[in-house]
Amino acid sequence: MKKISELKERKIIRRATRNFDSEGKRIYNEFEYDLPYNPTHKGNERERLYAKVIDLIPFFLIFHYGFNKIIIVSLFFSIVSVLIYGTISESIFGTTLGKKLFKLKVIDDFGNYPKILKSMFRNILSFANFFPVFEDIVSDPNSSYEASKTTMHFSMHMNNKLCKTYIVKESKIPEIVKLLNHKTLD
Repeated sequence: MKKISELKERKIIRRATRNFDSEGKRIYNEFEYDLPYNPTHKGNERERLYAKVIDLIPFFLIFHYGFNKIIIVSLFFSIVSVLIYGTISESIFGTTLGKKLFKLKVIDDFGNYPKILKSMFRNILSFANFFPVFEDIVSDPNSSYEASKTTMHFSMHMNNKLCKTYIVKESKIPEIVKLLNHKTLD
């Protein structure tokens, strides 16, 4: 049985040379590489962060307004509730309410929804992902805006790397199933 982590994707990369043909067009060298297949999409950290917050809000409102708990207690109970809800929901449906709004699914290395223990472990680790990562960006000297800046984003990959799970767009699942050569998800 194939795994997503074992899949390869053939890429052709064209690199310009210093040479030109008789018509004055640049000559390119082509190189073929077998790169690891990446089922995720670029910039999914923000969607995943928003999905987690969307999952958290209803529980927070229930505990704060429904049970009249103070904010910190409501937040704690809602975090615990999201861990339990996410574990069960991802194991059965492959998604949560927040992920469903962004059309995201959680799959394991075989293309199936994660088992309950793996889902529980990745959900517990997901809250460790909320620590920000700072990155310095130095702009081109010819640019007209500021010379450099520091950006902040959240790295949302540790839990998936440790649990060998992937967050993919729902539209990407048929491609993954085809690459794995077997029927997995419904």
